Amino acid sequence: MLSPGTRVALFATCINDTMKPSIPIATVKLLERLGCTVVYPSKQTCCGQIMTNTGYYKDAVPTVRNYVDSFGEFDYIVGPSGSCVGSVREQHAMLARWAKDAPLEEAATAVSGRTYELTEFLVDVLGVTDVGAYFPHRVTYHPTCHSMRITKVGDRPMQLLKAVRGIDLVDLPMADQCCGFGGTFSVKNPDVSIAMASDKARHVRSTDAEYLVAGDQACLMNIGGVLHRQRSGIKTIHLAEILASTEEEVWVA
Repeated sequence: MLSPGTRVALFATCINDTMKPSIPIATVKLLERLGCTVVYPSKQTCCGQIMTNTGYYKDAVPTVRNYVDSFGEFDYIVGPSGSCVGSVREQHAMLARWAKDAPLEEAATAVSGRTYELTEFLVDVLGVTDVGAYFPHRVTYHPTCHSMRITKVGDRPMQLLKAVRGIDLVDLPMADQCCGFGGTFSVKNPDVSIAMASDKARHVRSTDAEYLVAGDQACLMNIGGVLHRQRSGIKTIHLAEILASTEEEVWVA
């Protein structure tokens, strides 16, 4: 548990801030409801993952420096994205080492060690699985690749979802298969990406769910685009938005 007065920094991520700001808003709402004092460092930008994964290390190094400058003073940094948190933890120190910047590598290692994906923070730091959420809908969960394989969130999202009152949580067939987004993979290999996303959408539709939930908005956008074009009627929603919903005030995504 946090000591009184401990500040938690919100790592909103650029895709959430740009494409669906309701996700970081829901994250703040949830954390404040659980007693956290949330701060939004205004200098934060992209984590640099796309540049790093594409080989543009020189362009990615400034994002590492900015991340350290933005979040260095905080004991806890929380992000609603397994992909971006995974990038911070697995790539930032490596980029600094590539740049032969020992002070930056030391700082990046320290700050990345204090960076948590939202479900990790809730379960491991706050010690809660029942966050008081209420969401009376049929839902299926997609475990995104980076959250499972890089950030290694494990079953924490499912622990939290199972504790949501009113939810009808159904298993997603072939849940561990990639949705085909993969950042620039979907741009460089569009035909393969579309086929993978179509497979994922087919499995989602087989559940008769009202909502598809995940912890990464990029994956939800990819799968949701297919579901929308198919006129399936299935909506996508980020995990933070479900957890922020209460019986008194149901979150509208």
